[in-house]
Amino acid sequence: METSVLAWIGLAAMILSLFLIPLGLPGVWVMIAILFLGVIGGMVSPWIFFVLILLGGLAEFLEFVAMGRMTARYGGTSRTFWGAVIGGLAGALIGTPVPVVGSLIGALLGTVAGAFVLTWHQTRHTAGAARASVGALFGRAVAIGLKVFVGLVIIAVGGASLLLG
Repeated sequence: METSVLAWIGLAAMILSLFLIPLGLPGVWVMIAILFLGVIGGMVSPWIFFVLILLGGLAEFLEFVAMGRMTARYGGTSRTFWGAVIGGLAGALIGTPVPVVGSLIGALLGTVAGAFVLTWHQTRHTAGAARASVGALFGRAVAIGLKVFVGLVIIAVGGASLLLG
């Protein structure tokens, strides 16, 4: 296949992988993997690739920071945080059979449920657990927004590198 056709296919796959991010799936790393193929094919500069890997790592770090800080701000503990993470993943899996938005809604509801259950189990205070789970939900929303933004930057820089490279 012609190089430009492969570049357009890679760009389309990167755009599609952006939709994995709100589901808690590694959309950023799928984009990085696509760009790695571009590096191997000589279409993407290794330096650009390296910078985008660092950006992807920063996005992962900021996801945990955002969730942790918002959870703590609303009275949550480390158990609340891990309940939100595990609940979000479980909710995304459970919501998968519902087309289009099932995984996203499942991830958000799972975040709240996981945070609530583990916080309530630790404190036995329903109001405090509810407040902490709302903080975890806000943290998840902020984290999704951050990672989608980083994904858009990776698509812009990496996609331009693919198409112009």
